[in-house]
Amino acid sequence: MDREPWPRAKATGPQAPADAQDNGSENGRGHAQDGLAGPAAGRAGSRAYAGLAANPRIFGWIGRAVAAAVVGVAVSIWANWRIGVTLAALVVIGDIIYRSKTTAFIPASDRVTSAQRRSRRRLARLRANGYVTLNARAIPNSPEVIDHLVVGPAGVFALDSERWDRRLPVRVTTGNQIYHGPFSQRDRLEHARWEAAQASRLLGKAIKRAVDVRPAMVIYGPKIPWNVASLYGVDVFSGSRLRKYFRKQVKGRQAARLDAEQISLIQEAAERVLPPTTQ
Repeated sequence: MDREPWPRAKATGPQAPADAQDNGSENGRGHAQDGLAGPAAGRAGSRAYAGLAANPRIFGWIGRAVAAAVVGVAVSIWANWRIGVTLAALVVIGDIIYRSKTTAFIPASDRVTSAQRRSRRRLARLRANGYVTLNARAIPNSPEVIDHLVVGPAGVFALDSERWDRRLPVRVTTGNQIYHGPFSQRDRLEHARWEAAQASRLLGKAIKRAVDVRPAMVIYGPKIPWNVASLYGVDVFSGSRLRKYFRKQVKGRQAARLDAEQISLIQEAAERVLPPTTQ
């Protein structure tokens, strides 16, 4: 869920590109004194270009510009340049009005709700496999919410449902780094781990025994070029693999499976210590 990441020191939403973070402003004065302002300016220009190219809206404006140019040139040749410029401007204005009426703007909170609903439908089908799901559970003494606490034969999972822009690619790099387009999503992994740790602590205290809660993140929107990736201790996978993921957890579990009595015990404890929200 797209909430403010934990710890609070980090800001909500996509982080700055990795290359922008690595080049500190403190080196700027030294470069200027050494006569290296040219390369530094070149890198800054490259970063600015990359940030511009990563903006999905830029392609819409490129399309408008091409259409306006074609209309303007054609009409200028056929009639005169004044009419061509006027019609080109009308093309741009008309396209903006059309897109504003036909393209729905979805606030971040609604996109999260959409991702949660899709996960809830898929998780509900796992009841026949012995899984129970507690959706939208609040973490006491914090504004954070666990999207889905899943309890079943394979153990306990804190599942985070995310909906990302499908137009930007998703990739992983060395060091457990995940990027959505040029933006690092490490804070989302840290947040998922924190939620799972809180659930583990609260459940263990409630039933007087250790409860291992495994963090997982399901992503909707962009294509995920892997089956399941363990990044920073968080299982990350596509929403289309949600049911298959939990079914495989039972087969791959090295520890003893949870029986029906244990599942019921943990479920009852979770309902006490992780109250439901109004979502």
